[in-house]
Amino acid sequence: MVRTFCLICLSVFLLMTSGLHAQRNLDVGLQLGVDHFSGDLGNWDGPIQWNGIRPAMSITFRDYLNNPKRYITRALTTETRLSWHRLGYNEAEPTGGKAGIELRNYRRGLNFRTDLFGISQHLVLNMYREPFQSLYKQRFFAFSFIGVGLFYGRPKADLFNGPADLDNQYYFWADGTVRDKPRGDASANVIGQDGKYETDLYSWVTEGTGGGKEGHALTTPPSPWHVGVPIGFGMRYMVTRQISVGVEFSYYMFFTDMLDAVSDRYATYAEIGQAYPDSTQQFMARYISDPTGWGTTGKESLFTSPRGNPGLPDSFSYLSFEVCYKFKRSHMRRSFVTL
Repeated sequence: MVRTFCLICLSVFLLMTSGLHAQRNLDVGLQLGVDHFSGDLGNWDGPIQWNGIRPAMSITFRDYLNNPKRYITRALTTETRLSWHRLGYNEAEPTGGKAGIELRNYRRGLNFRTDLFGISQHLVLNMYREPFQSLYKQRFFAFSFIGVGLFYGRPKADLFNGPADLDNQYYFWADGTVRDKPRGDASANVIGQDGKYETDLYSWVTEGTGGGKEGHALTTPPSPWHVGVPIGFGMRYMVTRQISVGVEFSYYMFFTDMLDAVSDRYATYAEIGQAYPDSTQQFMARYISDPTGWGTTGKESLFTSPRGNPGLPDSFSYLSFEVCYKFKRSHMRRSFVTL
């Protein structure tokens, strides 16, 4: 799947560069920043989960359309962005001076990490005072954009101290420690989580939907391909005619609630048993669905906590800083880079 995504990105880049004979400029911007995931996991009592901030980066291609009047930057233009966003959260981590069962969602104790690779197309509005004056003379301007993108990502979890085997599972104690033996065992050692996200959550049945006779486990693996709608705004400063720096804040909305592999209710033990005839796989699926053992009783009841909110799709915000260089094409050359 990653190879397919890379081929798509390469095809788009070749399509952009194939039309360079009809225009003069190509802006290439490198953005480095951080993102903040907004989904079903979290322990902070507020919209911002401060320990859910992760690194991100992107490369943006601008002003590659036909530009016969040779504007430095047009008021209304398009851009194509290749991006990588690391999304993640761990509900077992100490948060805000609290640990263990003091945390709001510690008993659920879910964690995930998704490396999300994307390609998106944006419609950009550049806002500046004199639309007929070259931007390198104005230097400072604002912009906003809206677009659509295709993203690839499979959420993974850190659930084993070594290979994915029940002998290596974590045991979450009430005091917030992670140990190698069940709660109450005096010989248990504190080991902590090793930080290796070895468990592909899309490969296991962990959730169900509906209730009563209509209830069933979600046995069809979710698609790793996700459609998102990015919107954003920012500011740029033209250091020279070729180089600009900028800052941008954007928000990516998705049509899925499974970027973190958490959406609906826990699968019951009966539903897991129907999905996995092998007893070892059954216990693996139970543990992966409910790592602490506190989240569900395995039966459908009023005391079984839902895993997530299926009515609230996932999203994330992205704050980035950019350095952009404007490549120029000479009319006498096939190359678009002016030396």
